[in-house]
This record gives sequence, C-alpha cells and structure tokens, in this order.
Amino acid sequence: MSIILSEHWKSIQGLLFTGLSDALGEALTDKHKQLAAVLEVVRVCSHVPSASRSLLGRPSHDLKCIARAFIAKSVYNLPTTECLIECLQTDVNLRILCGWQFRHDVPSSATFSRAFKGFSESDLGSIVHRHLIATYIGDTPVMHVSLDSTEVIARERAVKKVSTEIRVPRKRGRPKKGEERPTEEPKRLDIQLDQSAEGALADLPKVCNWGSKRDTGGHTHTWKGWKAHIKWGDDNIPLSVVTTSASLHDSQVAIPMTKQLAEYVLSFYDLMDSAYDAPQIRQTCADIGHTALIDPNPRRSGVPEEKLFDPAMKERYKNRTAAERGNSRLKDEFGLRFLRVRGHAKAHLHIMFGIIALFADQLLKPTVA
Repeated sequence: MSIILSEHWKSIQGLLFTGLSDALGEALTDKHKQLAAVLEVVRVCSHVPSASRSLLGRPSHDLKCIARAFIAKSVYNLPTTECLIECLQTDVNLRILCGWQFRHDVPSSATFSRAFKGFSESDLGSIVHRHLIATYIGDTPVMHVSLDSTEVIARERAVKKVSTEIRVPRKRGRPKKGEERPTEEPKRLDIQLDQSAEGALADLPKVCNWGSKRDTGGHTHTWKGWKAHIKWGDDNIPLSVVTTSASLHDSQVAIPMTKQLAEYVLSFYDLMDSAYDAPQIRQTCADIGHTALIDPNPRRSGVPEEKLFDPAMKERYKNRTAAERGNSRLKDEFGLRFLRVRGHAKAHLHIMFGIIALFADQLLKPTVA
C-alpha cells in the first residue's frame, strides 16, 4: 500500500499542484494543497450523478461541485454550511477547487441543504468509503483493528424511551411444585451469533437519545445525540463506521461489525477495551479466525486465566491507541464536533464526510514525511 501511495503522492505533487499553481492567480496555501490532495484521492465526483439538462426552467446546480464542497467543509473543519458558503465566496482558490469559477455560481444554503438530503438518502458517504477501502486497502492484510466509539452531540430533541414490556414481578424463593416460571428473553449478543451482519445492524436503535460514557479517569460524561462506532486499522485508517443511538452499549455492535469487516478486509487481531469483554464477542472473533485482545472487565469477579495478557500481548495491545488518536483527529480536525443536521441518515452522512476526508489525509501522511 505504501508503494501505491508513494506513486500517487508523486503525481499529486508533480502534476496536480503544478497545474493548479499555473491555473490559479493566487498562490496555494498549505490548506489548499491538503484539500486538493484529499479531493484527488477521494474522487467523490465519480459517485455523484451528473446534473440533468433541460431546455425549460433554470439549470440545475452541479451536485458534483456541492459534494466536493462538503468534503472541503470537513477538511477546513467549518461549523456550518453558511461558513462554507462565505469561504467559497471570498476564497478564489477554494471556490475553483470545488468547481465554481465565479461568486454568483455558488449555490444558496437551501440548495446545499437539499443536496445534503439527497446524498444522505443514497448513503453517498458509505459508498465512497467502501470504494476507498477497495482501492487502497484491497487484499492488503491489516494486522490490528481497534474498535471504539465516540459521542456525536446533536441539536435535536431526544426521543423519550417508551417501554412496551409488561413486567410481572418475580416471586422470591423456589417455585412451587408444577409452577412454570417465564423464561428470560435471549440477550442481543446471543441473538447476534446466528444473525447476519446486515440483519444485526438493522436491529440496532438509531434514534436520537441520551447517552453516557465513563472515561479512563472514572468520570461519567453525558450527551444527547448519537454514537459513532469506528473500527480503526493500522496507521489510523478508518475501516468501518456504524452510527447508532447514544444510549446503545458499545458491546452491541462488536459482533456485526466484526462479521461485516471480515467480508472485505483481511485482518488478524481485534483490539477492544473492557466494554467489549463478553464471551460472545470472543467467540465471534475466534470463529472468523481472529485473535481477540480484549481488556478484562474489572467489574467481573475473578478474571479467567486465558483472559490475562502475557508481555507480548500487552505490547501488541498498545496499538489500540490508534482508535483514540483517530477519534481525536475526527473531532478536532474534521468537523465531528459540529453536527448541525437532524435525523440518523443525515447525522451518519456528516460523520462519513469527515471519515473519508480523514481517510485520504491519513493515507497521504506517511508519504509526505
């Protein structure tokens, strides 16, 4: 993969930047070069249909340019679409990189909003991300895959939890002779063992609600919105992303995400923290042929011998920090903190625009150095 990236970066430096510098009237800044390189790697235009032409009415806006602008919004870490439009109107180089020549060519915020809705309905972000993995990862083995989640704060009303279960108070003590007690419903992790990855992911909650998470210092953080579950490969490359309700426990996505990723990425070690310490998750990793390195949960009484890490495993488990570094970059540099849309589909697209921008930027980082 490094050879492919090296050749790709040489073409970007030798042809793209030189051609842009000659075509543009102003000098390219480092941010312009970063965006140009990301757009060259992502090639989002190849996944967006061309604008329809009609002899009647006003010509429709080019969705390819709008898609490039949304990638620019993530690269520039802009909080709102209005900020993006202002930058497009004042920055000539940025406007030309996105595909517009004049200020009056930049669409209004309403047009951007309609285009974003269409992109979310077609799941453009996931399509582009899967294409990037097929192009730049392909059959290349990935040694370590680290799974972790991060909060995505939303600005919409949380859905109230409504319980439809009729709970019958359980009698204390031993049952009477001939008395049959109702059997407990199977846990989600047990059901997922026999489910397909797509079926298990479809059953996960995807409404906006309240979630809480305890950090390494023991402090509980509460937020309203969503939770992004991300599998990170070597070199902080995001390989799989699932967006769920904020209240969902991290362990509920591990089995379907592991099954799904195994269909198109070859990997060997699954690294997870103590939130994923469950026998069903370990069994799934073993069935696929992976080695699960999961930090034992201290809340469990008595840790089995096989769960303890030997010195070699402890050293290998340090690679799990790739998930923490990736989540931090996604929040601080690629707009994850600035969710301004509502609904699961739009929230997931906002996350995926940041993911594919980070994917391309992270791919180019080793070759730049």
